[in-house]
Amino acid sequence: MAANQGERTERPRRRLSTGERREQLLAVGARLFSESPYDEVWIEQVAEIAGVSRGLLYHYYPTKRDFFAAVVERESERMLRMTAAVPGVPVRDQLATGLDTYLAYVETHAHGYRAFHRADAAGDQSVRRVYRRALAAQERQILAALAADPEFGPLFGRRPEVRLAVRGWLAFTTAVCLEWLRGSGLSREQVRDLCARALLGVVSPSA
Repeated sequence: MAANQGERTERPRRRLSTGERREQLLAVGARLFSESPYDEVWIEQVAEIAGVSRGLLYHYYPTKRDFFAAVVERESERMLRMTAAVPGVPVRDQLATGLDTYLAYVETHAHGYRAFHRADAAGDQSVRRVYRRALAAQERQILAALAADPEFGPLFGRRPEVRLAVRGWLAFTTAVCLEWLRGSGLSREQVRDLCARALLGVVSPSA
């Protein structure tokens, strides 16, 4: 009898720390924003799926836009980790793989990707700050990989326009991805090759 009672006794749930709870909420938000347009995602959905009250969610994120900005920041950091350069491997050899990872993410999170860029164009300040930080981090990551590369590293001493070229390439890649998501008819491989050629074209030592 004692054994049966013990089997029926439920172990108490462990309370999540603040950091763990935030991570849980942001993970739910990332999934919802990737599956549906921004306007079709409701804070109530997030709270229900996460098993928390709306009050607790609003305690962490006062508005839906604040929550979306936090989701975008989390996803941007995740993407930076996924596309980080491998030390010692030439940029040319890594570029296609990095773009494949990036484009797979864009395709899987199409709604969130579009919403992110629409929100920036609309001038929302909270998302604009996240957007600018994300672009700056991407730019630094690419420049660091180029600077460490035997082929492209010497450019930085004699071609100060390389930094501007990389910034322009990021804008180009965003525009290409948004057009691709609208249905350009190009395959992921074609988009990858287009973006790779564009970057190599602007930073090539012979350019």
